[in-house]
Amino acid sequence: MARIENGRQSLDTMSIRTIGSSRMDDETSLGSDSEINGFTSDRQTDKYGFIGGAQQHTEESAQDLDPQVLRQREVKWLDMLSHWDKWMIKRFNKVRLRCQKGIPPALRGRAWLYLSGGKVKKEQNQGKFQELDSQPGDPKWVDVIEKDLHRQFPFHEMFVSRGGHGQQDLFRVLKAYTLYRPEEGYCQAQAPIAAVLLMHMPAEDAFWGLVQICEKYLPGYYSPGLEAIQLDGEILFALLRRVSPLAFRHLEKHKIDPILYMTEWFMCAFSRTLPWASVLRVWDMFLCDGVKIILRVGLVLLKCMLGSREKLKACQGQYETMELLRAIEPRYMQEGFLVREILEVPVTARDVERENHTQLKRWKKSRGELNFKSPPRMHGARIIMLSEPLRRQDLQQNPTIVLEVPPPTPRLKKKEKKISMKKRSSIKKSQPIVEIPNPYSLLSDVPPPPSDPPAPPPVSNETVPETVPQTVPQTVPETVPQTVPESVPQTVPETVPQTVPETVPETVPETVPETVPETVPETETDPSHQQQAPPTDLPCAKESPLKRSTQSLSSTEQDTYL
Repeated sequence: MARIENGRQSLDTMSIRTIGSSRMDDETSLGSDSEINGFTSDRQTDKYGFIGGAQQHTEESAQDLDPQVLRQREVKWLDMLSHWDKWMIKRFNKVRLRCQKGIPPALRGRAWLYLSGGKVKKEQNQGKFQELDSQPGDPKWVDVIEKDLHRQFPFHEMFVSRGGHGQQDLFRVLKAYTLYRPEEGYCQAQAPIAAVLLMHMPAEDAFWGLVQICEKYLPGYYSPGLEAIQLDGEILFALLRRVSPLAFRHLEKHKIDPILYMTEWFMCAFSRTLPWASVLRVWDMFLCDGVKIILRVGLVLLKCMLGSREKLKACQGQYETMELLRAIEPRYMQEGFLVREILEVPVTARDVERENHTQLKRWKKSRGELNFKSPPRMHGARIIMLSEPLRRQDLQQNPTIVLEVPPPTPRLKKKEKKISMKKRSSIKKSQPIVEIPNPYSLLSDVPPPPSDPPAPPPVSNETVPETVPQTVPQTVPETVPQTVPESVPQTVPETVPQTVPETVPETVPETVPETVPETVPETETDPSHQQQAPPTDLPCAKESPLKRSTQSLSSTEQDTYL
């Protein structure tokens, strides 16, 4: 047997199987709360997380966007959220237009928090929610909240389990609000509002979103006496005269008070009435433009259900009219149709304020002063942002994944930098300079020989080959050391400087020193001076190991070569 819930049919066979008093451990291996209650392999959830037939015509009413269009909208929303204050002040009409088109699902929670002002409220009250969450709470309100937890969206996989993660967060948010506003306490209509927020954001963000809705968008709705909701019912009925005179006369004829049909609509922001796709679109516009969107939705539903004579023929009395308004036809709640009709309703925030002033005067004449004076109502996100001073850092998005990074080294001041530089220079000056031999040094860079070189061994005629000219002993002094320093490279270029004669034979015996004088006077080209011997008092230098040739040069050939 089928039963009707919120205008939709759901089968009894898909009723929730709950676990009575036992609570599952947080470390259970089951993946979600719905699996705890038996929805394992045969469960079917829609893209919003609802199980079974609770939202059965959501798929029909939802408008699926092209993935490419959705990605483009996400990029635009990310840019707006990164420069939120500039967009809200200078280009709010563009923000409103994008909210009317629908916020991308991936960014809906973050956008709702920014639109409602909950982001700024959270940053300005750091640690407040944790403080309230740690307190036990008023036992009177705690008992009532616990009784209402399982009634909030029982077909959603987040709240399907008694004592599950969704119900635990819902309890924390509602209990914290009773401590935050003890004069108001708890109202049952606050539970679905908090549950919708929890489907899109963490518990702390949902708490501040609930605070903003109760204080800025719908002030006084959840206070004792429900005076604000009754006043808005009169505003709705007065606006209906202009939008649909036929529906207004029918309700006035049968003396159907607005509080009979609009209480759940307004106090729950249509979250219990519309299909979920339409709920999300209504909330996108509601958090952007304020309570006038809620009034427009109510006017559209009344006009569609009671705005024609054919519809009025089927409801001849008060009971039939109320039954008709409790079971609204799905075609009127379809996402595309409903959003289009909402935007066409000629009701502005100025009209709402004007009618509110009129109805407040009538209330005071008939009933006296209001018992609970609520704060002034804010019509939209822009007015809320301008009413509260904010800092730029309040709008910065905090990272959701935090990695432990070692703290950076402290920067030195200018004086400390100068002192450290002086210390470094003094350390450098105190260190001895270590000379590194150059492996590619020239003949002029060769260090001088030691002051007391050992005497060279006598050279015998037998060890000197016959090809050595007689002029070689004249150019090499007898005091040249026998060994060559290690710093002198063993290979030099083939080109020999002019100061070194190429009269060295290919093979030089070991007894001949391998050094040549450092400076040798240049030989003049005049033939009359070719036979002059070099001076003997010049300092000698080490002979570089020249590339050995196969033949020696005579004196005449040497002059020509040089």
